[in-house]
Amino acid sequence: MTQEQDPILLLQQGEALLAAGDLLAASKALTAARGDTRTRLAAHNLIERHQLDDAFCHWMGVNCEISPQDDIFRFFDGHPTSINPLRDYMADGWRTLAELMLLLESAGRPLLGVKSFLEFASGHGRFTRHLVKAIGAQNVTASDVVTDAVDFARDTLGVRAFASASRPEELVTPGRYDVVFVLSLFSHLPKSSWTRWLTRLYESVAPGGLLVFTTHGAEAVRRQGVVLDDEGFFFAPSSESNAIDAQEYGTAFTSAEFVQAQVSQHIGADRLLRFAPTWFWHHQDAWVISKP
Repeated sequence: MTQEQDPILLLQQGEALLAAGDLLAASKALTAARGDTRTRLAAHNLIERHQLDDAFCHWMGVNCEISPQDDIFRFFDGHPTSINPLRDYMADGWRTLAELMLLLESAGRPLLGVKSFLEFASGHGRFTRHLVKAIGAQNVTASDVVTDAVDFARDTLGVRAFASASRPEELVTPGRYDVVFVLSLFSHLPKSSWTRWLTRLYESVAPGGLLVFTTHGAEAVRRQGVVLDDEGFFFAPSSESNAIDAQEYGTAFTSAEFVQAQVSQHIGADRLLRFAPTWFWHHQDAWVISKP
Protein backbone atom coordinates (compact mmCIF):
# COMPACT_ATOMS: atom_id res chain seq x y z
CA MET A 1 0.00 0.00 0.00
CA THR A 2 1.43 3.35 -1.00
CA GLN A 3 1.43 6.35 1.29
CA GLU A 4 -1.30 7.94 -0.82
CA GLN A 5 -3.49 4.85 -0.30
CA ASP A 6 -2.95 4.53 3.45
CA PRO A 7 -6.48 4.63 4.93
CA ILE A 8 -5.48 6.60 8.00
CA LEU A 9 -3.84 9.27 5.86
CA LEU A 10 -6.85 9.28 3.56
CA LEU A 11 -9.13 9.80 6.56
CA GLN A 12 -7.00 12.67 7.79
CA GLN A 13 -6.90 14.14 4.29
CA GLY A 14 -10.67 13.89 4.03
CA GLU A 15 -11.14 15.69 7.34
CA ALA A 16 -8.79 18.47 6.23
CA LEU A 17 -10.60 18.85 2.91
CA LEU A 18 -13.93 19.06 4.70
CA ALA A 19 -12.56 21.82 6.91
CA ALA A 20 -11.34 23.63 3.79
CA GLY A 21 -14.75 23.30 2.15
CA ASP A 22 -13.59 21.08 -0.73
CA LEU A 23 -16.44 18.57 -0.55
CA LEU A 24 -15.74 16.83 -3.86
CA ALA A 25 -12.13 16.01 -3.00
CA ALA A 26 -13.13 15.13 0.58
CA SER A 27 -15.71 12.69 -0.77
CA LYS A 28 -13.12 10.88 -2.87
CA ALA A 29 -10.65 10.57 0.01
CA LEU A 30 -13.26 9.44 2.54
CA THR A 31 -14.87 6.96 0.17
CA ALA A 32 -11.46 5.35 -0.28
CA ALA A 33 -10.90 5.32 3.49
CA ARG A 34 -14.33 3.74 3.97
CA GLY A 35 -13.08 0.66 2.16
CA ASP A 36 -10.65 -0.29 4.94
CA THR A 37 -11.83 -1.83 8.20
CA ARG A 38 -9.51 0.41 10.25
CA THR A 39 -11.13 3.62 9.04
CA ARG A 40 -14.45 2.35 7.68
CA LEU A 41 -16.78 3.66 10.37
CA ALA A 42 -15.07 7.01 10.93
CA ALA A 43 -15.04 7.71 7.19
CA HIS A 44 -18.64 6.54 6.80
CA ASN A 45 -19.88 8.85 9.55
CA LEU A 46 -18.11 11.85 8.05
CA ILE A 47 -19.62 11.08 4.65
CA GLU A 48 -23.09 10.78 6.20
CA ARG A 49 -22.79 13.81 8.47
CA HIS A 50 -21.82 16.03 5.55
CA GLN A 51 -24.13 14.24 3.07
CA LEU A 52 -21.35 13.77 0.55
CA ASP A 53 -21.96 12.19 -2.84
CA ASP A 54 -21.52 8.58 -1.70
CA ALA A 55 -23.64 8.90 1.44
CA PHE A 56 -26.08 6.07 2.13
CA CYS A 57 -28.69 8.60 3.25
CA HIS A 58 -29.24 9.72 -0.34
CA TRP A 59 -30.71 6.38 -1.36
CA MET A 60 -32.04 5.07 1.95
CA GLY A 61 -33.80 8.24 3.08
CA VAL A 62 -32.81 7.79 6.73
CA ASN A 63 -30.06 9.02 9.03
CA CYS A 64 -27.27 6.53 8.35
CA GLU A 65 -24.74 7.56 10.99
CA ILE A 66 -23.59 4.60 13.09
CA SER A 67 -22.39 4.82 16.67
CA PRO A 68 -18.76 3.75 17.19
CA GLN A 69 -20.04 1.80 20.22
CA ASP A 70 -22.53 -0.22 18.17
CA ASP A 71 -21.90 -3.92 18.94
CA ILE A 72 -24.18 -5.04 16.13
CA PHE A 73 -22.22 -3.09 13.55
CA ARG A 74 -18.99 -4.58 14.91
CA PHE A 75 -20.58 -8.01 14.54
CA PHE A 76 -21.24 -7.34 10.85
CA ASP A 77 -17.84 -5.72 10.35
CA GLY A 78 -16.04 -8.78 11.69
CA HIS A 79 -18.24 -11.48 10.17
CA PRO A 80 -16.62 -13.50 7.36
CA THR A 81 -19.81 -13.58 5.27
CA SER A 82 -20.33 -9.81 5.34
CA ILE A 83 -18.83 -8.52 2.12
CA ASN A 84 -20.11 -4.96 2.65
CA PRO A 85 -20.68 -4.48 6.40
CA LEU A 86 -22.14 -0.99 6.13
CA ARG A 87 -24.69 -2.01 3.53
CA ASP A 88 -25.46 -5.26 5.37
CA TYR A 89 -26.04 -3.41 8.63
CA MET A 90 -28.40 -0.90 7.04
CA ALA A 91 -30.24 -3.56 5.06
CA ASP A 92 -30.71 -5.68 8.18
CA GLY A 93 -32.51 -2.83 9.94
CA TRP A 94 -34.75 -2.33 6.91
CA ARG A 95 -35.45 -6.07 6.84
CA THR A 96 -36.55 -5.92 10.48
CA LEU A 97 -38.97 -3.12 9.63
CA ALA A 98 -40.44 -5.16 6.78
CA GLU A 99 -40.81 -8.24 8.98
CA LEU A 100 -42.48 -6.23 11.74
CA MET A 101 -44.89 -4.54 9.32
CA LEU A 102 -45.95 -7.92 7.92
CA LEU A 103 -46.36 -9.35 11.42
CA LEU A 104 -48.55 -6.47 12.59
CA GLU A 105 -50.61 -6.66 9.39
CA SER A 106 -51.18 -10.36 10.01
CA ALA A 107 -52.36 -9.50 13.53
CA GLY A 108 -54.75 -6.85 12.21
CA ARG A 109 -52.78 -3.91 13.68
CA PRO A 110 -51.01 -1.98 10.87
CA LEU A 111 -47.80 -0.24 11.93
CA LEU A 112 -48.63 3.00 10.13
CA GLY A 113 -51.57 3.54 12.47
CA VAL A 114 -49.39 3.38 15.60
CA LYS A 115 -49.09 6.70 17.46
CA SER A 116 -46.87 5.60 20.35
CA PHE A 117 -44.19 2.95 19.89
CA LEU A 118 -41.64 1.83 22.45
CA GLU A 119 -38.62 0.01 21.07
CA PHE A 120 -37.20 -1.68 24.15
CA ALA A 121 -33.60 -2.94 24.22
CA SER A 122 -33.14 -0.76 21.16
CA GLY A 123 -29.35 -0.83 20.99
CA HIS A 124 -27.73 1.84 18.85
CA GLY A 125 -30.52 2.29 16.33
CA ARG A 126 -30.02 -0.39 13.70
CA PHE A 127 -33.81 -0.66 13.46
CA THR A 128 -34.80 2.66 15.05
CA ARG A 129 -33.70 4.80 12.10
CA HIS A 130 -36.02 2.88 9.76
CA LEU A 131 -38.91 3.02 12.22
CA VAL A 132 -38.54 6.81 12.28
CA LYS A 133 -39.01 6.89 8.52
CA ALA A 134 -42.16 4.76 8.81
CA ILE A 135 -44.07 6.50 11.64
CA GLY A 136 -42.12 9.65 12.51
CA ALA A 137 -39.67 10.40 15.30
CA GLN A 138 -42.42 12.02 17.37
CA ASN A 139 -44.15 8.64 17.72
CA VAL A 140 -41.04 6.65 18.66
CA THR A 141 -39.48 6.09 22.08
CA ALA A 142 -36.32 4.03 22.47
CA SER A 143 -34.90 2.49 25.62
CA ASP A 144 -31.74 0.58 26.41
CA VAL A 145 -29.67 -0.25 29.46
CA VAL A 146 -26.54 1.08 27.70
CA THR A 147 -26.35 4.83 28.31
CA ASP A 148 -24.57 5.85 25.12
CA ALA A 149 -27.17 3.90 23.10
CA VAL A 150 -29.88 6.05 24.69
CA ASP A 151 -27.89 9.21 23.97
CA PHE A 152 -27.35 8.18 20.34
CA ALA A 153 -31.06 7.49 19.82
CA ARG A 154 -32.00 10.87 21.25
CA ASP A 155 -29.22 13.06 19.89
CA THR A 156 -28.62 11.51 16.47
CA LEU A 157 -31.87 9.79 15.51
CA GLY A 158 -34.13 12.40 17.15
CA VAL A 159 -36.47 10.10 19.08
CA ARG A 160 -37.53 10.20 22.71
CA ALA A 161 -35.28 7.92 24.71
CA PHE A 162 -34.80 6.82 28.30
CA ALA A 163 -32.45 4.55 30.20
CA SER A 164 -33.63 1.07 31.05
CA ALA A 165 -32.67 -0.79 34.24
CA SER A 166 -30.78 -3.95 35.07
CA ARG A 167 -33.75 -5.28 37.05
CA PRO A 168 -37.31 -5.17 35.67
CA GLU A 169 -38.68 -4.02 39.03
CA GLU A 170 -36.57 -0.86 38.72
CA LEU A 171 -37.76 0.06 35.22
CA VAL A 172 -39.62 3.37 35.02
CA THR A 173 -41.30 4.14 31.69
CA PRO A 174 -42.54 7.65 30.80
CA GLY A 175 -45.92 6.27 29.76
CA ARG A 176 -47.70 3.36 28.13
CA TYR A 177 -47.53 2.58 24.44
CA ASP A 178 -49.66 1.28 21.57
CA VAL A 179 -46.84 -1.12 20.67
CA VAL A 180 -43.97 -2.28 22.86
CA PHE A 181 -41.48 -4.04 20.56
CA VAL A 182 -38.76 -6.16 22.15
CA LEU A 183 -36.51 -7.59 19.46
CA SER A 184 -34.01 -10.20 20.63
CA LEU A 185 -34.04 -9.48 24.36
CA PHE A 186 -35.87 -12.60 25.52
CA SER A 187 -33.40 -14.56 23.38
CA HIS A 188 -30.67 -13.33 25.76
CA LEU A 189 -32.22 -13.40 29.25
CA PRO A 190 -31.50 -15.97 31.96
CA LYS A 191 -34.44 -17.83 33.44
CA SER A 192 -34.17 -15.83 36.67
CA SER A 193 -35.30 -12.62 34.93
CA TRP A 194 -37.12 -13.91 31.83
CA THR A 195 -40.67 -13.92 33.21
CA ARG A 196 -40.10 -10.82 35.34
CA TRP A 197 -39.24 -8.85 32.20
CA LEU A 198 -42.25 -10.30 30.39
CA THR A 199 -44.71 -9.10 33.02
CA ARG A 200 -43.01 -5.72 33.50
CA LEU A 201 -42.98 -4.92 29.79
CA TYR A 202 -46.61 -6.00 29.43
CA GLU A 203 -47.42 -3.38 32.08
CA SER A 204 -45.97 -0.77 29.69
CA VAL A 205 -48.54 -1.55 27.00
CA ALA A 206 -51.48 0.85 26.71
CA PRO A 207 -55.04 -0.52 26.77
CA GLY A 208 -55.81 -1.92 23.33
CA GLY A 209 -52.08 -2.16 22.54
CA LEU A 210 -49.62 -4.94 21.80
CA LEU A 211 -46.47 -6.44 23.25
CA VAL A 212 -44.33 -7.94 20.47
CA PHE A 213 -41.24 -9.92 21.36
CA THR A 214 -38.96 -12.57 19.90
CA THR A 215 -37.34 -15.77 21.14
CA HIS A 216 -34.85 -18.39 20.03
CA GLY A 217 -37.27 -21.26 19.41
CA ALA A 218 -37.20 -24.69 17.81
CA GLU A 219 -35.29 -23.69 14.67
CA ALA A 220 -32.59 -21.88 16.64
CA VAL A 221 -32.35 -24.88 18.99
CA ARG A 222 -31.88 -27.16 15.98
CA ARG A 223 -29.27 -24.95 14.37
CA GLN A 224 -27.21 -24.59 17.55
CA GLY A 225 -27.67 -28.15 18.74
CA VAL A 226 -28.53 -27.14 22.31
CA VAL A 227 -30.47 -29.31 24.73
CA LEU A 228 -33.36 -27.67 26.60
CA ASP A 229 -34.05 -28.49 30.23
CA ASP A 230 -37.27 -30.05 31.50
CA GLU A 231 -39.02 -26.67 31.35
CA GLY A 232 -37.90 -26.03 27.80
CA PHE A 233 -35.09 -23.56 28.55
CA PHE A 234 -31.36 -23.24 27.88
CA PHE A 235 -29.02 -20.36 28.74
CA ALA A 236 -25.35 -19.74 27.95
CA PRO A 237 -23.50 -16.72 29.42
CA SER A 238 -22.19 -15.32 26.14
CA SER A 239 -23.45 -12.90 23.45
CA GLU A 240 -22.30 -10.36 20.86
CA SER A 241 -22.58 -7.56 23.44
CA ASN A 242 -19.46 -6.26 25.16
CA ALA A 243 -21.37 -3.72 27.24
CA ILE A 244 -23.58 -5.95 29.42
CA ASP A 245 -22.69 -8.64 31.97
CA ALA A 246 -22.98 -12.02 30.22
CA GLN A 247 -24.75 -13.50 33.24
CA GLU A 248 -27.55 -10.94 32.72
CA TYR A 249 -27.42 -10.92 28.92
CA GLY A 250 -26.19 -14.14 27.38
CA THR A 251 -27.94 -16.38 24.87
CA ALA A 252 -31.25 -18.08 25.69
CA PHE A 253 -33.29 -20.73 23.91
CA THR A 254 -36.89 -21.58 24.74
CA SER A 255 -39.51 -24.05 23.58
CA ALA A 256 -42.88 -22.75 22.42
CA GLU A 257 -44.40 -24.59 25.37
CA PHE A 258 -42.21 -22.68 27.82
CA VAL A 259 -43.25 -19.31 26.40
CA GLN A 260 -46.91 -20.26 26.23
CA ALA A 261 -46.81 -21.40 29.86
CA GLN A 262 -45.31 -18.09 31.01
CA VAL A 263 -47.84 -16.06 29.04
CA SER A 264 -50.73 -18.19 30.29
CA GLN A 265 -49.65 -18.08 33.94
CA HIS A 266 -48.60 -14.43 34.21
CA ILE A 267 -50.66 -12.62 31.55
CA GLY A 268 -53.43 -14.89 30.33
CA ALA A 269 -53.64 -17.48 27.58
CA ASP A 270 -56.39 -15.52 25.84
CA ARG A 271 -54.02 -12.56 25.36
CA LEU A 272 -51.80 -14.47 22.91
CA LEU A 273 -52.86 -12.94 19.61
CA ARG A 274 -50.21 -14.37 17.29
CA PHE A 275 -47.34 -16.88 17.37
CA ALA A 276 -45.13 -16.83 14.27
CA PRO A 277 -42.21 -19.30 14.21
CA THR A 278 -38.93 -18.15 12.60
CA TRP A 279 -40.46 -14.77 11.72
CA PHE A 280 -37.45 -12.52 12.32
CA TRP A 281 -34.15 -13.30 10.55
CA HIS A 282 -35.66 -16.71 9.72
CA HIS A 283 -34.63 -18.11 13.11
CA GLN A 284 -36.30 -16.05 15.85
CA ASP A 285 -39.93 -16.75 16.73
CA ALA A 286 -42.33 -13.81 17.13
CA TRP A 287 -45.00 -13.47 19.78
CA VAL A 288 -47.81 -10.89 19.79
CA ILE A 289 -49.63 -10.34 23.08
CA SER A 290 -52.67 -8.07 23.25
CA LYS A 291 -53.97 -5.93 26.09
CA PRO A 292 -57.75 -5.38 26.29
